[in-house]
Amino acid sequence: MTEKIDVQEAIRRSIQTEKNAMDFYRLAATHMRDPEAKRAFELLAKEEHEHAHWFFDIYQGPRIPDFEDFMSAPQAHESDWLSDLEKILVENFNERKALEMAMDKELKLEKHLREMAEKMDDPAVRKVFIANADSTHNHYILIESEYARLMGMVHETDIDTYVRE
Repeated sequence: MTEKIDVQEAIRRSIQTEKNAMDFYRLAATHMRDPEAKRAFELLAKEEHEHAHWFFDIYQGPRIPDFEDFMSAPQAHESDWLSDLEKILVENFNERKALEMAMDKELKLEKHLREMAEKMDDPAVRKVFIANADSTHNHYILIESEYARLMGMVHETDIDTYVRE
């Protein structure tokens, strides 16, 4: 038996989570010195904006007056995405720390989205949660690849070359 949840509240929270992730990537990108890492985080911010819109399109709870106003508004509440980033900004920001944090956040978010999808009775709502989980998984892969590049690790596409030599 699946746990009974308030579907509209879960969707509203998902919109907020995607906004938090977008804000995280935008802010982190402004501190990146490496141009490729900066571009990756700017791309991720755009995709998080898109994810939020996917949820907004199926949201039927108390209306969010205007999607773009909501997404461009300053952070209205505590976000673990931003509070964690602010900690490394205060300490000693570097791309490695930001990428590690992003990988951790994306893994946790993917797991949460898949768990939420399992609880959804409405196939259309479940589909949006699954699509977001799949895209979040792709975010993890992109960040992991960028991390490997930044750290000078062998890229997965080069492994056959190195093994044969």
